[in-house]
Amino acid sequence: MKNFRFSSLMLWAGLIFIYLPMVILVIYSFNASRLVTVWGGWSTKWYVSLLDDRQLMGAVWRSLEIACYTAIAAVALGTLAAFVLTRISRFKGRTLFGGLVTAPLVMPEVITGLSLLLLFVAMAQLIGWPAERGMMTIWIAHTTFCSAYVAVVVSARLRELDLSIEEAAMDLGARPWKVFFLITIPMIAPSLVAGGMMSFALSLDDLVLASFVSGPGATTLPMEVFSKVRLGVTPAINAIASLILLAVSLATFLVWFFSHRAEERRRKAIQQVMEESQHAIGARPDAKPAH
Repeated sequence: MKNFRFSSLMLWAGLIFIYLPMVILVIYSFNASRLVTVWGGWSTKWYVSLLDDRQLMGAVWRSLEIACYTAIAAVALGTLAAFVLTRISRFKGRTLFGGLVTAPLVMPEVITGLSLLLLFVAMAQLIGWPAERGMMTIWIAHTTFCSAYVAVVVSARLRELDLSIEEAAMDLGARPWKVFFLITIPMIAPSLVAGGMMSFALSLDDLVLASFVSGPGATTLPMEVFSKVRLGVTPAINAIASLILLAVSLATFLVWFFSHRAEERRRKAIQQVMEESQHAIGARPDAKPAH
């Protein structure tokens, strides 16, 4: 009983430590005063003023666009890298390839950002591309960084799959590419969704890499917020942060809701098939009565 009380106490303490600052942030986003630390009554003027701040709203849409592109590209590249690492057991340079795939996980972002900056500058001098740093270079940097996370998540799922299903499909005449798209991809779909959501969140949250590889007119939301925070936190920053929390919460709820519905449908389908098979066995003339 004491252990249960202690574990419950630590659980609630951890939840309060994590979520209480967020609750305070949302409350102070409705502060009528310009001073964050001084409560001046309830007001929604900071949310209304966000619509007039074209620079901030432009950074929001730019960050969302980059995050979407990053999630798609990172899932594609990370899945291919995970498939190579898990399904091709022996090839020359496998250890080096695995190290290069997972290197961004342990590499400091400052080193990664500086390396990519030097790479883009050298490429611009040699081949003339990229002519200027902007959304394209940020997208490439974020994809490079997020692909490692997707590769780790998808690799864990691929190692747990039952290869007999894929082998049975190939024995029936299906080509490898058809088996991959029609059988393997649906079975690892949850890990692909998890990797895509993680890539989206990491891209939307990144500040260091974007600071190195961005250019004029390509400011992301973290960069815009950081530049404003250096001059002092205002309720407008709290308002935009509250909207981000709301959007993330809604997206998480929708993903959970549709995943739960899909799982319930799958269970009902399996149960229906089992009941139909039992009825079919019971209806056979040679079926023995159950004692």
